Amino acid sequence: MYPSWRARQSVVALVFLCLYRLPVHAQSAEAPPVTVKWNNGLDISTADGANEFQAGAVIQLDGRFGLDDPDHDVSDTFVMRRVRAIFQGRVSKYITFRLMPDFGNGQAIVPDAYVDVRFSRAFRIRFGKDKTPVGLEQLYSGPYLLFPERSLLSNLVPNRDLGVQAQGDLGAVSYIVGVFNGVPDALSGDLDTDTRKDLAARVTVRAFTRTAGALQGLGVAAGATHGHESGALPSYHTTTQSVFFAYAPATSADGSRTRVSPSIFYYYKSFGGFAEYAHNTQAVRGAAAHVDLTHTAWDFTGSYVLTGEATSERGVMPQKPFDPAQHHWGAVQIAVRYSRLDLDPSAFSAGLATSTSSQAARAMGIAATLYAGAFTKYVLSFERTVFDDGLQSHRAPENALVFRLQLSLQPSL
Repeated sequence: MYPSWRARQSVVALVFLCLYRLPVHAQSAEAPPVTVKWNNGLDISTADGANEFQAGAVIQLDGRFGLDDPDHDVSDTFVMRRVRAIFQGRVSKYITFRLMPDFGNGQAIVPDAYVDVRFSRAFRIRFGKDKTPVGLEQLYSGPYLLFPERSLLSNLVPNRDLGVQAQGDLGAVSYIVGVFNGVPDALSGDLDTDTRKDLAARVTVRAFTRTAGALQGLGVAAGATHGHESGALPSYHTTTQSVFFAYAPATSADGSRTRVSPSIFYYYKSFGGFAEYAHNTQAVRGAAAHVDLTHTAWDFTGSYVLTGEATSERGVMPQKPFDPAQHHWGAVQIAVRYSRLDLDPSAFSAGLATSTSSQAARAMGIAATLYAGAFTKYVLSFERTVFDDGLQSHRAPENALVFRLQLSLQPSL
């Protein structure tokens, strides 16, 4: 026998009343409290640390000027070199992400856009767009560079690319192994122009990280890529972004490409320095030749903090930030650099280079940096680049004076 309609109405009303009177935490899980703090930028996180959102920014204003430049190879200009917004965070404890659009150089691009799945410190998977793990200085973040621009060697290593990577730290050894679309030297890419992919790997060894003493900051590394490429080839630039080598118009990549770049770095108290080498082999097809070209480059950079602070890959933290009222002026660092890039002579003899290209470039520079505080620095550099003759023309040495004003808010997860 079924209950009457009125009885059923009474039961429904009673159940609704009971649910209505239940405490809120019994109906749904209570959201954990949120903490807002400063962490070199905005940091919003849940109390359990499982979820976190951070926001920061990098702004760089550069001035580039050629000295004794009769051919006007250097464009005297002010430029917003980097104008970046940084968004990164952690979701559900094991998922991290980073999104970094850049509006510098008069264009809008997205240098970084990736997601990490962190299984442990020794193993994580990264999906998306990130730096290809080859060149040492190329892997250093722009705000931490000792000179306004990277050395000539950066012409021979890739910049950012899309792919999948496995990364991890195993104590004294860290590794990166990945599959990427493949990009021309010094460039970044968002799409693949063929069906083939590049394999990339890098190993870094810091054998003395757990010891105290002068060797703690010593490390060695090696990165490499290998793939089969076709299509456009890059031009090579000086540190003021003027082209000194370009392939002939009818020339394209057509075959195997291998890059190898070993390096060494050392940081101890106020001294810091690194050196690296790049060896690049690429099959190139021209109007009348198909040649495997081998380009090489190397560089050395050394620095010293005159005011006594310690230095590292992430710059200098001044003991007395800029405060004229207290007669505090920040930290001062001096850096010197030498770099050289040699192009394969076959590029000229086989007609694969333009007539205005140089066969080699050598750059010598000095830079002074004032770290006014944790987030601001000022850089003044002078660099002289000398060129070896190409096919028909002789290029005068390039003497460039560059200064930079930088604001950098970079949160750390």
